[in-house]
Amino acid sequence: MAMERLEAALEKARQERRSVSAPEFPHTAPAANVQASAPVTELWKSLAEIRISGRTARKNRISAIEQSKLSAPYDVLRTRALRIMRENGWKTLAVTSPNKSCGKTTVSVNLAFSLARQADLRIMLLDFDLRRPAMHRVLRHRPDHSLHNALAGKVPVEKTLLRVGENLAFGLNAGPATNPSELLQAKATRERIREIQANFRPDILIFDMPPMLVSDENFGFLPQVDCGLLVGAADSTTLEQLDICEKDLADLTNVLGVVLNKCRYAEAGAGYDYDYY
Repeated sequence: MAMERLEAALEKARQERRSVSAPEFPHTAPAANVQASAPVTELWKSLAEIRISGRTARKNRISAIEQSKLSAPYDVLRTRALRIMRENGWKTLAVTSPNKSCGKTTVSVNLAFSLARQADLRIMLLDFDLRRPAMHRVLRHRPDHSLHNALAGKVPVEKTLLRVGENLAFGLNAGPATNPSELLQAKATRERIREIQANFRPDILIFDMPPMLVSDENFGFLPQVDCGLLVGAADSTTLEQLDICEKDLADLTNVLGVVLNKCRYAEAGAGYDYDYY
């Protein structure tokens, strides 16, 4: 039954993607409640600020906060992703994986930090893995208000956004949503995203999505974003799983690339394993 549900969701998403010429929120769009009088910089400054300690960064493998040998793989990923996204005019990026424990959240967080080291960019990363949110654990910060409550209209969006530095913001969840699939496909969620884009104007808006093989939540949401990045784990993801998910991702949105994470035995000089399109 689960596989039949995924197949039905995928087919629906394919039909919806064929019926539109562009993603729903690829660029900054007007919103009904845009705070037009408040400068964007002031809106960013008004967000609650959190700090990531060196201990947290080391323990949770957040290596891209500062430029170093450890940040190099994410800096390469950043540079390639920026080039492709700029060439295509893409502003929104979804990061997903075939199954759990591939490290997609860690990759998302490090990519966000690497991008934010470019001071002229505003970067926002939202935890849209509403069934099993993990970003708050990676950052070691439990928010007062969950992002999924803002998507449902229960709290203002700005109360769920947390700033690191001047140009990086995260949308975290303190726990899972009760209706993740319905929430991701809801009209209200699309309106909240347009509101975020119009008010805060992030240069790149990243969504940390659920794994593709465990639920149908990606299939209703991914057609709305510009592109997707697929993260596999060298020690657990099979080539068949990568192939299936890459094809499904291509049916839903533009494939930015495939990242092979957790490569413990890469050949000398091989560096970070990735494939771009």
